Amino acid sequence: MSRYKTLAAAVFVAAIAVHGVRAEETDPVIAKVGEQEVRQSELNLALGGLDPQLQQMPEEQKRAAALSAVIDVKLLAKNAEKEGLQDDAVFKQRIAYLTERELHNAFFKKHVVDAVTKEDVKARYDKEIAAIPAQEEIKARHILVKTEDEAKAVIKELDAGKSFVELAKAKSSDPNKDDGGDLGYFAKGRMVPEFEAAAFALEKGTYTKTPVKTQFGFHVILVEDKRPQAPPTLEQVEPQVRQLVMRDKYLELLASAKKETGVEISDPALKKAYDEANKPQETK
Repeated sequence: MSRYKTLAAAVFVAAIAVHGVRAEETDPVIAKVGEQEVRQSELNLALGGLDPQLQQMPEEQKRAAALSAVIDVKLLAKNAEKEGLQDDAVFKQRIAYLTERELHNAFFKKHVVDAVTKEDVKARYDKEIAAIPAQEEIKARHILVKTEDEAKAVIKELDAGKSFVELAKAKSSDPNKDDGGDLGYFAKGRMVPEFEAAAFALEKGTYTKTPVKTQFGFHVILVEDKRPQAPPTLEQVEPQVRQLVMRDKYLELLASAKKETGVEISDPALKKAYDEANKPQETK
């Protein structure tokens, strides 16, 4: 989830201001601020915490901006330590909160983000697809004209055996006239209501016997085919399905932790608002 990255970036400045970043021997030094070393790992953290607009910059400019952030933090953090700001009660409270938040993020990554398997996603996809009501889609053509009389004249020519495709090319004012008025396949919800109602009421191979009026003019509609709508493939919706799986895992973790630890809120109004905001959500 994007929240994980956001929270991790938020704690970066405070964390390095107090303790710096513990580096491995293989973590190269890329700069020095006085006697303090700036390592690649710190630069990587700063890169992850850049403003979204700065993320669009060329790579070297991003690295320069991130390094500037690290150096600025170390310069002023040193002065803050000299003034004893690290011993301030409010500062300590904030560090304690940020530490807990980072522990939350680490636990979330381990037990939610990294715990989701391909099998989990596939099983949830199958469950979601099975729950989708079967929908029909149709393949249609149309001829669009300005007046009702023009539409009636088209219908008469169709009744006389004229080709729908040729009439569309000759008489339709729609941009798709050169394709014979072809609209391809579409399901309900894609067209304006009047057009949709008339089109889905037709049998395969039939056309409207009366003009269909919409905001665009008057239509004559031909339905060439009807078929069940194919569901999206797993590849098309994999990110969304993965989000559903992660959401459920996260909610399960929270529910278990609340049951084990307990939560008490002393302010009645705040408790009511909290309970309302945290009502169990239905999951499919």
